[in-house]
Amino acid sequence: MFMGEHHHNVDDKGRMIIPSRFRDGLGETFVMTRGMDECLFIYPMEEWERLESRLKSLPFTKKDARAFTRFFFSGAAECELDKQGRVSIPSTLRRYAGIQKECVVIGVSTRVEVWSREKWEVYFEESRESFSDIAENIVDFDF
Repeated sequence: MFMGEHHHNVDDKGRMIIPSRFRDGLGETFVMTRGMDECLFIYPMEEWERLESRLKSLPFTKKDARAFTRFFFSGAAECELDKQGRVSIPSTLRRYAGIQKECVVIGVSTRVEVWSREKWEVYFEESRESFSDIAENIVDFDF
């Protein structure tokens, strides 16, 4: 399981350090793609294969299913870590997420998300204000 928030920088070659506590969970190769809310999603191969299987079952006759799978898969890149624990973020994904220098890497259960620092701060502040309301609407158990 992935959890926590880590602040890192992207170097001039588009490389970013993956937090050490996430490396084992991601494995030797993993998939990075466009995520929701203008961030990047990173999946271990096993989780990616599960997700791919679920998405393949969507009816291709549905316009929204075609649009979502195009968006999701066209941005996907198989990645691996270098010896320093860094991953190269493809330029198309950096542009999509608005990542230039500072980024935030967060663990979200079965995936890792990478945000530009600026977008994360805005998202976090906006969501923090409505966190209780969101939880009340979607969670059916007590904490």
